[in-house]
Amino acid sequence: MLGVGPRGPLGRSDPEPVGGPAARRAGSPRDATQDVATRALAIPDAGTRTLRGFAAAEREAWVVLAGTEGVGPVTFSRLLAAYGSAQAVLAAASSRGATADLVAASRGQDGSSPTLAPAAARALAVSAAAPELLLEPVRRSGVLVIALAEEGYPARLRAIELPPPVIFLHGAPDSLGRARSVAIVGTRRPTAQGRAMAGRIGEAVAGLGATVVSGLALGIDGSAHAAAVRLGTPTVAVIGGGHDRLYPAGHRSLARAIVDGGGAVLSEFPPDTQPTRGTFPRRNRIISGLADATVVVEAGARSGALTTAAWALEQGRSLHLVPGRPDDPTVAGCLAFLREAGPDARIVAGIPELLEDLGYLRSVALDPRQAGWPSGDLAPVEREVAIHLAAGRGSVDELVDATGAAPATVLGALTSLEIRGLALETFGRYRPAGSLAASGRPPVRIPVVHRGSRAPHAA
Repeated sequence: MLGVGPRGPLGRSDPEPVGGPAARRAGSPRDATQDVATRALAIPDAGTRTLRGFAAAEREAWVVLAGTEGVGPVTFSRLLAAYGSAQAVLAAASSRGATADLVAASRGQDGSSPTLAPAAARALAVSAAAPELLLEPVRRSGVLVIALAEEGYPARLRAIELPPPVIFLHGAPDSLGRARSVAIVGTRRPTAQGRAMAGRIGEAVAGLGATVVSGLALGIDGSAHAAAVRLGTPTVAVIGGGHDRLYPAGHRSLARAIVDGGGAVLSEFPPDTQPTRGTFPRRNRIISGLADATVVVEAGARSGALTTAAWALEQGRSLHLVPGRPDDPTVAGCLAFLREAGPDARIVAGIPELLEDLGYLRSVALDPRQAGWPSGDLAPVEREVAIHLAAGRGSVDELVDATGAAPATVLGALTSLEIRGLALETFGRYRPAGSLAASGRPPVRIPVVHRGSRAPHAA
């Protein structure tokens, strides 16, 4: 199965074939998904072949093939390349003596060893003979199904080395392809400071219009999702099992809030798949694959979040880790990863610095008169505080440091912005509201004057 080795994520753990856990089941889309794709799209590892007019029957065949025990992303693509379509693979599996042919077809084009075991080939014959056993659970759950060859498949995920052939989701598909996307992950047992940091980072990137991607787990994941939900920005949860076996059960209400807020809950596993220890490392490659950058907040030495970090580097995505005290076990994994990864990973030195590293403070011209910015007669100090507030600087100390103004002056400006409906205060931190929140947050490299210094520098 997919996993992580000494040097990072592995496509498969030799000598076992690529495939899902024994609990995997498969299914088909609800009626609303039958005509998602109509354009010609290339199939990875299938040479120059394309699917034109992706029919409902072919999509269902993809679901059956991907849902068969022992058929993982590598085996799936090799069988598809050999037979031309998933329907043709299932037809071949139904023929007499198909086991040897299927195993042979799973060899790589370079003559590498087959990835389909004989037992999995026999399981494929069973799937081909009784596809409804795999399709009915998906119909019953009402999940949306998108195959890799369809135009609705998220482009970021398509670009990784081992994209899942089929994804199942509740919620809005367009939340998977928004212009900005950041994964925020970490331990299931965070400190209060770590939980707060995850929420602050989630609010900062969501406030700048980025989709927050995480794993719906307890702890850091839940805090990051909840921050995006509070701001009304779509967030995507990638789960380690099927939708009908949602784990953890305590996050069912959060999952509903994610979907109701325009986000999505996604899995590569059919709805009735029971999560296991083997399914979570697989889902971690999807978390990083759906994001341009991954941020790790509090990860112990054996934290699964480090798997996501390794996948991010493997996929060519940027990686950012929140450091901590050298003797703190809750960040031992982050510190070790920073030591081993060297320049490939960045330290999160602060939220404004993280936004700078992500490129979110350089994307739009800094002009408060542009369309969407709050109209009215903002005083110069109010305008400057609003700019830095939109950049993610939410505490009074951060705003004082950024503007060089006295604390009383900053507090007065914040009060004025609150009265105008342009700022909201929650637990001592401020965030944009009203037209300031809806304006797309246009700050770019903002001159910052630190207290006690007359020389500005770029934040």
